[in-house]
Amino acid sequence: MQPFSFSTTAHLLCEPGAAGRLAQLCQQRGVRRVLIVTDPGIVSLGMLDDLLPGFTQARLSVAIFSEVNADPGHACVLAAVARARHIGAELIVGFGGGSSMDVAKLVALLAHPDCDQTLDGVYGINQAKGQRLPLIQVPTTAGTGSEVTPIAVITTGEAAKMAVISPLLLPDLALLDAERTLGLPPASTAATGIDAMVHAIEATTSQFKRNPLSSLLAREALALLAGNIHQAVHNGGNLEARQAMLLGACLAGQAFANAPVAAVHALAYPLGARYHVPHGLANALMLPHVLRFNRREAFADYAALAPALLGERLVPGDPHELCNQFIDELEQLVPRCGLPSRLRDVGVPRHSLALLAEDALQQQRLLVNNPRKVALADALALYQAAF
Repeated sequence: MQPFSFSTTAHLLCEPGAAGRLAQLCQQRGVRRVLIVTDPGIVSLGMLDDLLPGFTQARLSVAIFSEVNADPGHACVLAAVARARHIGAELIVGFGGGSSMDVAKLVALLAHPDCDQTLDGVYGINQAKGQRLPLIQVPTTAGTGSEVTPIAVITTGEAAKMAVISPLLLPDLALLDAERTLGLPPASTAATGIDAMVHAIEATTSQFKRNPLSSLLAREALALLAGNIHQAVHNGGNLEARQAMLLGACLAGQAFANAPVAAVHALAYPLGARYHVPHGLANALMLPHVLRFNRREAFADYAALAPALLGERLVPGDPHELCNQFIDELEQLVPRCGLPSRLRDVGVPRHSLALLAEDALQQQRLLVNNPRKVALADALALYQAAF
């Protein structure tokens, strides 16, 4: 066995209704002032309304920064940090999807009283130094796994995203409460769910850091996600399915936080940056094409995941046959969940494919993890196949 290390969030609370104790969980950490980082949709839907009285009862001061949008950029992070400093925040809560949780991580780092680093200075791997404020993450989508990853991704230009990767960004507590996901529309439920499935799949084939623990978590994550996505999408009030999806996304997050993702994500990022295709949907659009591209080198890994994906529907066969069933099932899953399956269906023009391929090749941090090397011509062919 190769030596490996494994890191994750210190404490995980998986329980429907647990967000109702958010104020108490903050109070237990000995703080007085809390900043909740979230997005405008969360506020407009009133998803925080029932939680705020608890802060008054716990004699805690709470403020809300609700300006996080999809693909947040520098200005968003800096505004949130300024708000945290202004109120003297002593604990940060990320409440929402991956964007809100990623911004919350950076606020916890950069708003610490002793922090002397800038946002530009912490991009990359292990550039963040010092301490951060206590951090609690409450995901409202079952997708990104950001509540258990040491990664924050920020949009830095028209078509560029950069990541801050540091153990400092791992939260103190991940709170998985499916009641907070009940209002998620079917399309968002499907896209975020497939995003989590991609995390599990790419962690399994990650070339440099995969290990027995990450692979074990990835398989269990995929089984939970595949076994519950239909109910979560088509019967969104099914709390049990929603809770299983949250746990599956979390386990997939733990897997890919330690065995990083690869070409599906590398090709998805430019779609979000240039055409604002939601990240989960971008992953869903590229997934079957990247799997077919990787099949020559990764068929045994895909075959090993096929039972988790297909369950009793799996038809026995040799690894190549199991791999084909695996890829076919994932390709059929996208339209079955009501999602578009072609780039042209989400507003991506054909003339942009070469530019997207050039953008994708900039994501070498991810591409090095892919089981098959991706050249510029390969990236273009993958976008053309997805078009």
